[in-house]
Amino acid sequence: MAHNKRLFLFAGYNKDNALDESLVYYVKKLSAFGDIILCMDNDCKKSELAKVKSFVIHAMATRHGEYDFGSYKRAFQYAKNKKLLSKYTYLYLVNDSVFGPFIDIKPTIKNIEQIPTDAAGIAISKHKTHSFMESWFVRINKKVFLSDWFDKFISNVKREDNKFMITVKYEHGLTNVIKNNGGSCGGIYSYPGRSTYNRPKRLFKGGCPFVKKMSFTRHNGGIGNQIKYIFNHSDPVAIAAITKTANRIYGEKYMKWLLTYNPFKILWRNATYAIKKIQNGGI
Repeated sequence: MAHNKRLFLFAGYNKDNALDESLVYYVKKLSAFGDIILCMDNDCKKSELAKVKSFVIHAMATRHGEYDFGSYKRAFQYAKNKKLLSKYTYLYLVNDSVFGPFIDIKPTIKNIEQIPTDAAGIAISKHKTHSFMESWFVRINKKVFLSDWFDKFISNVKREDNKFMITVKYEHGLTNVIKNNGGSCGGIYSYPGRSTYNRPKRLFKGGCPFVKKMSFTRHNGGIGNQIKYIFNHSDPVAIAAITKTANRIYGEKYMKWLLTYNPFKILWRNATYAIKKIQNGGI
């Protein structure tokens, strides 16, 4: 695989203004497949950015409050201003809302580049009226990312009042703007609703090297057995980095509680989640 044909715009966030172990691991692994511009939606000391210096062509960190698409915007504008974009065959949007890669990422990149569409994500979220590419890992072809309309879309990202509007305007909007301008979108996996969060084992067994961080807290820990399976079938180096970060985010006690195969514990967690959901009117 040619290294220099891909530019990855990598969006990150850390409430402690740091580059944690799992992000550094992800960036390092990704750097074997292309050039990376990292943009964090938080302030960082130079010593933190230095952790990825040898893996990226540029790293920046400033709290902007525009979430991942605000970071994609800034990374894109950096590449545009440096006249880098035309060098690449593919532009990727990736972010750290996932842990991974748990396994070799090469087959995923090969698969996503073989999909005969102008853009493709690892995952398509299927809905009756608004299926869209989930924006945590998306490949975009040259005719799209060099177009004026794509430039206008990404450059007009701004702070929104809530995360729902971010999703509608920018995550859904990315798929919409490509299709509205005659382009096509696809994905490796296509599942309904929140399957990416709720069925990580199925994705993993299908070859997906990532797990959404939200899976670690969904359904009152009812997905713990799936995550345990993934941990037990993954690269030990990846698990070491991810465990350090997860212990810091969720707490060591929670992680020990979460990671279980015990079917009775999983059944109880899902039952209590369902009861609470009913009590809250299905929300």
